[in-house]
Amino acid sequence: MEEKDRRLESQTEHNENGKDNEQDYEKICYICRRPESKAGSMIVMPGNMCLCHDCMQKTFDSVMGGNLDLSKIDFSQLSGMPFMNLNFVPVGNGGDGEQVQIPRRQQVKKKKKENTGPAFELKDIPAPHVIKQRLDEYVVGQDQAKKVVSVAVYNHYKRVYADSVRRAGKRAADSEGEEVSIEKSNILMIGPTGSGKTYLVRTLARLLDVPLAIADATSLTEAGYIGDDIESVVSKLLAAAGNDVERAEHGIIFIDEIDKIAKRQETNTRDVSGESVQQELLKLLEGSRVEVPVGSNQKNALTPLKTVNTDHILFICGGAFPDLERIIRKRLNKASSMGFGAELKDKYEEDPDILRHVTNKDLREFGMIPEFLGRLPVTVTLGRLTETLLVRILREPKNAILKQYEKLLEMDEVKLVFEEEALEWIAKEAIKRDTGARALRAILEEYMLDIMYEIPKDPNIGSVIVTRPYLEKSGGPLIQMRG
Repeated sequence: MEEKDRRLESQTEHNENGKDNEQDYEKICYICRRPESKAGSMIVMPGNMCLCHDCMQKTFDSVMGGNLDLSKIDFSQLSGMPFMNLNFVPVGNGGDGEQVQIPRRQQVKKKKKENTGPAFELKDIPAPHVIKQRLDEYVVGQDQAKKVVSVAVYNHYKRVYADSVRRAGKRAADSEGEEVSIEKSNILMIGPTGSGKTYLVRTLARLLDVPLAIADATSLTEAGYIGDDIESVVSKLLAAAGNDVERAEHGIIFIDEIDKIAKRQETNTRDVSGESVQQELLKLLEGSRVEVPVGSNQKNALTPLKTVNTDHILFICGGAFPDLERIIRKRLNKASSMGFGAELKDKYEEDPDILRHVTNKDLREFGMIPEFLGRLPVTVTLGRLTETLLVRILREPKNAILKQYEKLLEMDEVKLVFEEEALEWIAKEAIKRDTGARALRAILEEYMLDIMYEIPKDPNIGSVIVTRPYLEKSGGPLIQMRG
């Protein structure tokens, strides 16, 4: 009895405290889970189950074929059905006339009024040199790419701030009193595989503390075909932002493998994963309001939708463009002339940084449509990694690969050391594999396997030195015992 009285007292106190806040909640449909703000007014069924008009009509149509006589339905039987037991919270003194409160899981909080002020202050935006300095701590080389990305990101968030101020009623005007509108600066990153495109964007998002969504263009198809719709990339960003629309609208979307949606040449079939995807991406890149499902990549009646404005989302598209180097060389060699001042035709054949000469004409010949390229005004090219850069990548960044292995063995109280000649051998082997920085981890995983397996066997081992003969399989690592 005392426990029952305590629960009743607690429930009464909860009802008294929550009475003033009841207006902060709105009903949601039991079937499609949409709130009143989306689905309109609700029909409260016996047992206080809320249904929207759309779901009620669909249910009647599917059960009765559209010819439903409500007078023949005994609604009093619904309250006794097992699935109608929703653990309602009683309100009142009990009895036959006892009222029932709609449970909280059948309600959601009403959306707060949008804040008309700017989302952040101008001083919160780091300057380009600050962004590049922080990128230098994690990304080795690619200085020109880091500089271009830092300036583009800085200008993008200044544009977001200017638009926020304008919406708040504080219009920024020039000396003639006319409003200046800043254009959106999306980025196109071109570089060979393993040059650091994805890693650079992921590091940038982490340093700026903004949500990041990484999508693969190869899985995107035109609406109505098997595959992910274009809106799925925005849905991933919304999930990364914790379903917070305002935070998602200031995030970054990185679309990788963008070269895989190039227009196919001489095809008689419908190009549903190439040119069509480029066409549908135009509205997202330029800025539009799209409805995306929450918690799913597919739209259906059971998934709630949220509207996201892509106008302030920074889009970065990256790709290896494997055949682009041949197109650039062909154009440059065609421009060479005869005479003493002419350029040699083989001048660009061995140029490792041939991608820096890329133009929109080359990308159009590759298969990218001009409308798509026009919405990516900032082009960044990443060069191939040299042997010197690969050695620096092994040991200089804050989360360098060697530091990760040193940390793993440090947990076993063992010191790991790499000789300089061993690092040079690893870098040369990575260049032979032609997969960029990704080859470094593959090589280390291969040669560190035996060391990571044998070290925990003997607790007397104090340090391990990885030598070049061990990597060349003509010797073994140097092992020093404790004491």
